Amino acid sequence: MAVDAAPSVAARPIPRVPGALPLVGHAPALIRDPFGFFLSLRDHADDRGLVRIRLGSMPVYMATTPERLHEVLVDKGRWFEKGRFFQRLKRLAGEGLSTADGELHKRNRRFLAPLFGAQRIKDYSLVMSRNARRLSQSWQPDQQVDIYKEAAAYSIDSIAMSLFSTDVGTPAVETIRTELPVLLDMLLKRAASPKILDRLPVRYNRVFDRASAQLTGVIDQVITTAHAGGHAEEHDDLLAQLLRAQVHDDVPVRLSDVQIRDEVATLLFAGAETTASTLAWAWHYLAHHPEVDRQVVDEVLEVVGPDRAVTIEDVPRLTVIRRVLDEVIRLHGVTFLMRRSTAPVTLADVTLPAGTEVAFSMYAIHRDPEAFEDPHTFNPDRWLDPGAKRSFMPFGGGNRKCIGDQFALAETTIAVAEVLRDWRMTPAGGHTPQQVISAVARPDRVPMTVRPRNPAPSRPSN
Repeated sequence: MAVDAAPSVAARPIPRVPGALPLVGHAPALIRDPFGFFLSLRDHADDRGLVRIRLGSMPVYMATTPERLHEVLVDKGRWFEKGRFFQRLKRLAGEGLSTADGELHKRNRRFLAPLFGAQRIKDYSLVMSRNARRLSQSWQPDQQVDIYKEAAAYSIDSIAMSLFSTDVGTPAVETIRTELPVLLDMLLKRAASPKILDRLPVRYNRVFDRASAQLTGVIDQVITTAHAGGHAEEHDDLLAQLLRAQVHDDVPVRLSDVQIRDEVATLLFAGAETTASTLAWAWHYLAHHPEVDRQVVDEVLEVVGPDRAVTIEDVPRLTVIRRVLDEVIRLHGVTFLMRRSTAPVTLADVTLPAGTEVAFSMYAIHRDPEAFEDPHTFNPDRWLDPGAKRSFMPFGGGNRKCIGDQFALAETTIAVAEVLRDWRMTPAGGHTPQQVISAVARPDRVPMTVRPRNPAPSRPSN
């Protein structure tokens, strides 16, 4: 096995993944077959769960086990900042919560945390439920639909309507629907490539830059319109809350318009695709596992009934759906993230100096056969064992844990319950959904034929 001398006090150097090319390192292999590449890292890692790759000329140390992941995110999390991956995303999200570091990150998180408290999630859930019912009522018996596109529209609309509860956001919604998927499709490719390639006049650079400019431009317009119309004084959506001053440590804090734009872009880019992917995969697996589908529907009818809208109070009682969602996130979760050490830090018995890039793939770690039996198999019942959660970090951990985790769980649970109560999904022939690399392992297309449940429950009109 090839090894490099590692910046470490350990007696054993960290193994190096073979196949790095001059100048570009392992970036071509990562871009060509990202899922195979991430899954292969465990085979090259040592017993400490560490292995070394190169992105361009930069060495990156990969954590490949649940233990090392927990160490990076939680146990030693205070010694890491976001690192190169998120720096490469600042063209999209600026200094929003996902990319900020240090004191700026602490301030942003304190500012945003109340926006995702229990009462706020309850308010947003009304939008989620209304949108899920609208989605369900838009279909006709025996209609063929691409479930991923339907889920993406539901997800983007739910986030956008929580951000912009009035017509102030209307100009932004269509641009978000059009441009956000383009940006997300190119996210990993942009982040993994050497920065010098950003200047090349290749198609994906032009498309990324155009979509980014369109999205940030329309958000700027919405903020300007909101100021002019007194939006913060008259409304209580996410945008209004961002526009208002908040008091922290007895000091009023008001975000600048650029900071508001960065946070709005962050909320959009962090939430839209993950929810759409989770829903699409959930409906895909349930269509192929009718026994689990039946458990889901029986539970929804027992907890909610045949007619009532699903509410936030129902979410914790829909435990079968939660197991399905956990299993989908385990199988198709976050593909690749990086951190940078801010001081010397020890992982296992390896001491890395400040400035070391450490990366991980939750997608690969959550398929570790030592942590999960039959790791590539869809099996929601594995979560009946409380011990399974020890190796599962669906929303990260530590001070960087996703601030919108409860928003996402409410959004996906409500949509699964509302839709499956009305419709039975049958896979349409001719296409098997394939994983596409992005922020998460999303499906390319999920064609389904939708058929009413028999008997179909009567539904109130909107």
